[in-house]
Amino acid sequence: MATRLIELVENLPAARVVLVGDFMLDKYIFGSTSRVSPEAPIPVLRYQREEFRLGGAGFVMAALGALGAKVNCVGVIGADSAGVELKSRLTEAGADVDGLVIAPDRPTVAKTRLLGSSEDRSPQQMIRLDVEQTQPVTGTVADEIIARATAAIANADVLCLEDYDKGVLAPAVCAKLIEVARSKGIPIFVDPARLNDYSKYTGATVLKLNRPEAERATSIRIKDAEDYSVIATRLLGSLALEAVVMTLNEKGSFLATRDGESQLLSSRPRQVADATGAGDTVLATLCIARAAGASWADAVALGNVAAGLEVERLGCVPIKPAEIVHDLMMEHYEQDGKERTLAALLPELQRLRDSGRKIVFTNGCFDLIHLGHVKYFQFAKSQGDILVVGVNTDDSIRRLKGPKRPVVNELDRVGVLEELESIDYLIRFDDDTPEKLIHAIKPDVLVKGEDYNKSQVVGADFVESCGGRVALAPLVNGRSTSSVIQKILEAYK
Repeated sequence: MATRLIELVENLPAARVVLVGDFMLDKYIFGSTSRVSPEAPIPVLRYQREEFRLGGAGFVMAALGALGAKVNCVGVIGADSAGVELKSRLTEAGADVDGLVIAPDRPTVAKTRLLGSSEDRSPQQMIRLDVEQTQPVTGTVADEIIARATAAIANADVLCLEDYDKGVLAPAVCAKLIEVARSKGIPIFVDPARLNDYSKYTGATVLKLNRPEAERATSIRIKDAEDYSVIATRLLGSLALEAVVMTLNEKGSFLATRDGESQLLSSRPRQVADATGAGDTVLATLCIARAAGASWADAVALGNVAAGLEVERLGCVPIKPAEIVHDLMMEHYEQDGKERTLAALLPELQRLRDSGRKIVFTNGCFDLIHLGHVKYFQFAKSQGDILVVGVNTDDSIRRLKGPKRPVVNELDRVGVLEELESIDYLIRFDDDTPEKLIHAIKPDVLVKGEDYNKSQVVGADFVESCGGRVALAPLVNGRSTSSVIQKILEAYK
C-alpha cells in the first residue's frame, strides 16, 4: 500500500476547492510568569511577544494550500481589525478571499490565548478569551454567502463545509450549497459541528467526524468496535451520504460507504505533542486525495498519515506532501527491510534526493562480517545521509575469488547486513564489477577502502563527472575475511 500511496501523493492535483465555514483568527500572547499579583492570587504575565495564526476553517485552508489546492474562502468577518488581520493572513497563505462577507453587526471570530512560562520551561496556556457571535446568519448576509459560494462552485472540483457552529453554516445555507454542488456533480466534504441534529448536512458526499461527535449525533454510545458500523450505517441512511469517516485518535479511522465498504484503517503509534488540528488535516487530505482519484480507503489511509504527522507538532502546522511521502517511505522501509531490486531502489533514492538527502554507495563481498566491515560502513555513512551497499552474489564471488568462496551464502550475508544500523539499503549484483549499478544509482559519494587508490576505484570517473566525489575509508589493521579464515584453519586443522 505504501508505494501506491506515495505515487498518489506525488501526483496530487492543484484541486480547486470552495471552502465555506467559520474562519477564525487565533492570537497567542507569550510572556513570563515570575511573580504573583499583589491585587489577587493570580500570576502576572509579563508581555514578551504575540503571534497571529489561522484558526477554524482558516487552518483547513492552510492545510489544503499546503497540499497544493487552490482555495476560495467563503464566510463572514467583522468590520474590525481582527477581520483585516484574518483576511491578510488568508491572502498570504494563497487563498482567494473574495468570498468573505463583512457583517458590520458581527465581530470576527477571534480567540486570544495567554501563555506563560517560568524560567526555562515551555509556555503553558493560562486563559483563553473568545470574541464571537454564534447566532445563525440570516437575511442579506446569508444571501450573500450563498451567492458568493455558488459563483465559486461553478469552477470548483470540491466543496468543503467546515462547521464550528459559529453561525455561518446555518441550515438554510447548508441545504442550498449542497443542492447547488450536487446539481453540478461536485463532491461535498463536511466536517460537522458537535450537534445533536445533523439533518442540515443531508445529501453531502462524505461526513468526517470524530467519536464524540458521532455519539452525540446518533445517541449511540460506542462500547466496542461493532458500534462503529452501527453509527456509520445510521448516518449513511439518514443523511443520504456516500461515505462516513470516523476519526478515532490513535486507533486510526473507521470508513463506511454506501456501497457496503466497512473497515477500520489503523494508524501507527506517534509521539503526540498536540492533537489540535488533526481532524482538520484529515478533512483536507481526504478532499485532495479524492480529487486525485484515490479510493475511499486510500484517501482515509493518507488522512491517517497526515494526521499522525500533525499531532507530532506543537500547534496547528500544515503538512506538506514531501513530509507525507517521507513518512510513507519510512513505514515502507520498516515493513519491507533494507534489500531492494534496482527497479524498486531508484524511485526511493530519487525521493530522498528530492528531500535534500545525499546518497553514498559502496560495494563488496562481505563474506564474514568483522570489526573492519563495521568501521568501514560507519565511515561510509558519515560521508552522506543514505548508505546503499551493493553485495556480490555467490556466483560473482566464485568468479573473483575461486570455488571455495564465499564461506557464507548471499542470503545469509544480506541477512546479517540488514541488522547493521549504518546501512540503509542493500542490493545484490551479479556482475564482476558494480559499474552498471553505480551508473544507475549515480551516488553523491562513492566509498572504497584506502587499500585502493582513486584510479583503481570502479566508477570513480563517472561519479566525479556527475558532480560527486570519491572517499577512501581507513582500514582496521589485521581485520579481514582472509585473516579470519586463516585463524579458523589454524585453530581447527
